[in-house]
Amino acid sequence: MNGWKRSGRGARSRLVATFAPQEAAVLRGLVEEVRQLLAGRVAEHPVDELAALTGMATGPSTRPDDRVLARLLPDFTRDDPGLAGALRSLHEPALIESKQEMVTEVLDTLPSQGGRVELTPGQADRWLGALNDVRLALGTALDVSEDMPEQLDPEDPRTPHLGVYHWLTYVQDALVQARMRVG
Repeated sequence: MNGWKRSGRGARSRLVATFAPQEAAVLRGLVEEVRQLLAGRVAEHPVDELAALTGMATGPSTRPDDRVLARLLPDFTRDDPGLAGALRSLHEPALIESKQEMVTEVLDTLPSQGGRVELTPGQADRWLGALNDVRLALGTALDVSEDMPEQLDPEDPRTPHLGVYHWLTYVQDALVQARMRVG
């Protein structure tokens, strides 16, 4: 991917990039992993009868045990554990639904064999959300921190994955820059 470019003007404005087959495969695989994490969380908490009757979905009141999923679904507050659980129960289903929609947008618009991607500004916003979630998940799994060096020891098992993390950072940053130009 050589970056995102703007195509067209006004309502016809699009953000365009071309992904190599291996780039598309890596991105689709990581996005699918996030999708599966979120689906697993939903499956842990089946819809109750009251939610089915009222249309008001509730979710679990406890933080996910998996640290990657916990990073994707953080506490709404840390000041009051009871309030945190209530807020999670009320808002987590909508948060997961929003994240699933962003993931679906990427999978629907990124050709599985690579190629040209053309996004409206709204689609680009959903891509940015999904890219952010993928980076959060991968960064958590790799223990990425601000004080982590750019290059790891070649023997460190995280080394090949850190390159993917840096590439995702580039894809996200390039899309942010292009999106800001579109308005």
